[in-house]
Amino acid sequence: MSLLVQKYGGTSVGTVERIQAVAEKVAGFRKDGHDMVVVVSAMSGETNRLVDLAGQMQDNPDPREMDVLLSTGEQVTIALLCMALKNLGFDAKSYTGGQVRIVTDDSHTKARIQSIDEEKIRRDLDAGRVVVVAGFQGSDEDGNITTLGRGGSDTTGVALAAALKADECQIYTDVDGVYTTDPRIVPAASRLDKITFEEMLEMASLGSKVLQIRAVEFAGKYNVPLRVLHSFQEGSGTLITLDEEFTTMEQPVVSGIAFNRDEAKVTLSGIPDIPGVASKVLAPIGEANIEVDVIVQNISADNTTDLTFTVNRNDMTKAKAVMDSISEELGAKAVLTDDSVVKISIVGVGMRSHAGVASQMFRTLAEENINIQMITTSEIKISVIIEERYAELAIRSLHTAFGLDKTE
Repeated sequence: MSLLVQKYGGTSVGTVERIQAVAEKVAGFRKDGHDMVVVVSAMSGETNRLVDLAGQMQDNPDPREMDVLLSTGEQVTIALLCMALKNLGFDAKSYTGGQVRIVTDDSHTKARIQSIDEEKIRRDLDAGRVVVVAGFQGSDEDGNITTLGRGGSDTTGVALAAALKADECQIYTDVDGVYTTDPRIVPAASRLDKITFEEMLEMASLGSKVLQIRAVEFAGKYNVPLRVLHSFQEGSGTLITLDEEFTTMEQPVVSGIAFNRDEAKVTLSGIPDIPGVASKVLAPIGEANIEVDVIVQNISADNTTDLTFTVNRNDMTKAKAVMDSISEELGAKAVLTDDSVVKISIVGVGMRSHAGVASQMFRTLAEENINIQMITTSEIKISVIIEERYAELAIRSLHTAFGLDKTE
């Protein structure tokens, strides 16, 4: 007998029929002797409906009241799922995040988990019950309802698995695992049987939407075996686990290719090449709460420099306004922006022990006449900024070049 924590997303519980299907799946695991804790999201579309209602009341809804409102979506789902399980003859009990005592900080709409009191859950498990917990929510020290931000149900599932020392945390979604890249772009993409926490974290941060970044971070920190599975298809999915569990023979050099279309490029050109100039450019960007991704600084012959950085596409106009406000003070020649770029990244822990990966990537893109505008690297990833119109060609070419195409 093992303890499993399962999380089902909004599409998995989007209708009464789907909630009943989830109940039957959970009941099957219970019949096999597993202790079961189930975390659920709000029914598909419900959170958007609630956000729309809030917008009709206030242009900028109060964060505390927004949390009170949004947390109701999951409350509906946990009750319905417990009813469905009871109808199948299985004792089940639902809990909101506050009832479990998932304690968070007081950052409304984007709270972070601080502790979990698992006593109630353990007591119910010992009594043979299935425990159903509302994802995405908790409460602060003063008992105020908080939410963890969009996708926070993944984090709830992993956090409960860590607190309960579960044998596995299973994330059920609308895909059957983690793929080498988006199969809609590369039909030859294949599902990975295993991937490391490090690789999954990079993939998630670079644009892969399969798992929330915070959930992967949590799983890696507490070594929670994490498996991605399809809600309505049978299969083993993809196991996300420690690097040590891979052998050198089975670990490929590159495990996957991620991409992010939400990039925009900002360039401040012709600024003096003096110490501290990068700080003078980027400090106001940080103060404006704009996250910077890739940064490149070029030095010219006339002792001036161009500083280029990327931001989320939605922040480009705001970033340009900040640069316009300081450009005269810095003596810049121009502020340039470009929202027609994309970031393409290759990821793999095997890159640590293999030389020539970067040169192969650059050569592959050159053979397709794709110009690289910016480059950034880490120990297990190489990212490039290119024109967005070449995105799919670049992804397909790199997928083939690194031997990731599925063979029949």
